[in-house]
Amino acid sequence: MTEPDDRSAEGRGGLNRASAPAERGDDTSPETAEARHRAFLRGFPAIALAIFVAAVDQTAAATALPAIAAEFAAVEQVSWVMVAYLVAGTCAAPAFGQLGDAFGRRRLLFVALGITFAGCLINAMAPSLAVLIGGRILQGIGGGALLTIAVSLIGEALPPRERGRFQGHIASIYASAATFGPVVGGFLTQHFGWRMIFLVLPPLALLAMALATRLPRQPPARQTRLRFDWLGLGLFLLVVAPALVALDQARRMDAATLPLAGALGLLAVAALVVLIAWEKRAPDPLLPIGLLTEPSIWRTNLLGACVFGALVGSIAFMPIFLQAVRGLSPATSGLVLLPLSVCGAVGAMFAGRMMLKTGRSMVWPGFGLTWAAAMLAGIALVAHVAPIWLLPVMLGATAVGFGTSFPVAQTTVQVAAGAARLGAAAASVQLSRNLGAATGTALLGAVLFGGLALAGGEVATLFSRVVAAPGLVATLPAEDAAGLKAALSAAFRAMFLTAAGFCAVAAFLTTRVPLRRI
Repeated sequence: MTEPDDRSAEGRGGLNRASAPAERGDDTSPETAEARHRAFLRGFPAIALAIFVAAVDQTAAATALPAIAAEFAAVEQVSWVMVAYLVAGTCAAPAFGQLGDAFGRRRLLFVALGITFAGCLINAMAPSLAVLIGGRILQGIGGGALLTIAVSLIGEALPPRERGRFQGHIASIYASAATFGPVVGGFLTQHFGWRMIFLVLPPLALLAMALATRLPRQPPARQTRLRFDWLGLGLFLLVVAPALVALDQARRMDAATLPLAGALGLLAVAALVVLIAWEKRAPDPLLPIGLLTEPSIWRTNLLGACVFGALVGSIAFMPIFLQAVRGLSPATSGLVLLPLSVCGAVGAMFAGRMMLKTGRSMVWPGFGLTWAAAMLAGIALVAHVAPIWLLPVMLGATAVGFGTSFPVAQTTVQVAAGAARLGAAAASVQLSRNLGAATGTALLGAVLFGGLALAGGEVATLFSRVVAAPGLVATLPAEDAAGLKAALSAAFRAMFLTAAGFCAVAAFLTTRVPLRRI
């Protein structure tokens, strides 16, 4: 892949040359930098544990949804347990990014952990689904805040090159926790009841608070008084909530819900237009438009959205493929998917170390995402006939390519934003990933269901029944089962090729990001 000239590209990236040395850490003596590094290392366990809590908090409840639906007799409404968390976390990211810049990130870390603690206790004792959803909203606020603040603390304490290495550690912790969450959630639900899931996290939140006392105190990046953008937050909520619910409805490809999805989508678009107009004139905008439209930032965030759209969408639909097309059990399909969740950490740590060693940033995800696109295209072509052992190998190799983008995206956006906007920068990365994951999952679902609809006959109806009960395929007449598997193979092939397209777009964007050296 070609790489533009680094020196001219950096100048185009919008990084103020007068302030660049300070952001790079060049203005500090070796003794001062070493002391700051030692102080950060003493507090890093708190950041790592906060990331772990946020990741487990987000994913552990997924395996408990059937049990929750059964207890509250609310099958149709139980998806709100996950949607409420996602909406709250998405909205909390920019809000806590702004608050962290104004009041200090160390202080806000305690607030976020306290919110998570309260949300877990409410959920553990919830007498109704409505109360549980309220607790999940609190958990989402805490989780979104934790991810934004933890990443910002790394940017606050370390020079840019070294941030990449620690961002790689963060990616490995997040991937491990995201994988651990559903496993422990399923175990606790089966043996102790779903409420136990929410009683595991409060002790971890308290431990993270204790460890956070070792974080070095830093003055707030913002020295002037903050006029918090409440109107911007309200408008942002009016964009995010309808958009995510519309995507969730559209993903189901149910004709009865498409009018609602369309209306919610139009509401989100209208609110977005008003939000952008307001943010351009707000004294302290929640979403600093000037920052978000800087080429190095918006292109990197779009890159991250494409990556997470392909990653999360693949994780969402791959179990159906493995069980309905390849005939695997749920337990075996989970093992096959494990490398897709875990191996991203390998790519993240590699890219982080190479950034530290060479100072180059975008070249690593450029190669990694090209590799991921090729692997997804290969999966599309051979997944329906390849030996089962080959699938986790290919999925793990794909995840390594995905992972190369994780630390690079965070570090690039932080450097382009500057020290005073670290919170807003970290929030923009998280926001783009959340929206990319939701949009990508919906688009991949549309490709999948659209392909089944084009197959005609009873294929789409049979597929809906198989999603609810994967073992149904084995009970179908041989002719019907063969026809269903053939249609599913073709539809999933189109879906995987679409995911490969997302990765190809992300790989192209790595060549268009002006800031290429850290």
